[in-house]
Amino acid sequence: MMADAHRRRFDAVCVWRFDRFARSVSHLLRALETFNALGIAFVSLNENVDTTTPTGKMIFTVLGAVAELERSLIVERVRVGLRNARAKGKRIGRPTATVDVSQVARLRASKVSWREIERALGVSARTARRALQAVAKTPCNPTLVNALDSESR
Repeated sequence: MMADAHRRRFDAVCVWRFDRFARSVSHLLRALETFNALGIAFVSLNENVDTTTPTGKMIFTVLGAVAELERSLIVERVRVGLRNARAKGKRIGRPTATVDVSQVARLRASKVSWREIERALGVSARTARRALQAVAKTPCNPTLVNALDSESR
């Protein structure tokens, strides 16, 4: 967007809130200075501030600082919550999918497509492939070798 601003491809930037445009007050102020120098208006619908006046610029700076503080507090609360959950033994993230690798191998050996395997087993094709490849790295299993060989064809 900044490159397009320098090419003067638009006359105004309209955002919902200041904090939706920039992650920090310094970035917000640098962008505003650039827009002012290029004659581009900056409008925040939620804060309703005219950034072309000195008072508007001051309010813009204060609101930007408050938005940055709010974002930092949210990040800190999330980190504390995750740390707390881990300390209580809770597992964070997606649950691991269980895949019947022998069924995947059997289906692949009988020329069933990955998409059909996905539908039949209720896991993504990528998860089924990954499980098959992981088991194929273990000592030789003829069914798995045939399934992987048919995949490369």
